[in-house]
Amino acid sequence: MNILIINGPNLNLLGTREPEVYGRETFDSYFINLKKKFPDHLLEYYQSNVEGEIINKLQAASTHFEGIILNAGGYTHTSVSISDAIASIKIPVIEVHITNPYAREDYRQKSLLAAKCKGLIAGFDLRGYELAIRSFELKS
Repeated sequence: MNILIINGPNLNLLGTREPEVYGRETFDSYFINLKKKFPDHLLEYYQSNVEGEIINKLQAASTHFEGIILNAGGYTHTSVSISDAIASIKIPVIEVHITNPYAREDYRQKSLLAAKCKGLIAGFDLRGYELAIRSFELKS
């Protein structure tokens, strides 16, 4: 299965950004281990701090991938445009968050994306990406 992981704003700083909240491991390091755990899947990783680039990647992905794992970061709570992009593609998207947004500030407790996604995984640190991959393996 070909799966694309898209990370949004500030997730390029994992490992150094608020390590007490987001952990000390970089996503690049985690991604290497993730590919070793799932050798039968083609995993690709993309990160951008720019909303339009995330939208472009979502739209282009439908011809090359069977599933998308999206951690849109702060855009989760603000981007109608990313929500519209998810709704416009035919492949399933799973929303992932490293922390539990419902245990954080009020403004983080609303996702504009969740209703357009196949599912949502939150609060399991970086392991949420692994759970998302495993969910794609389940027969619907």
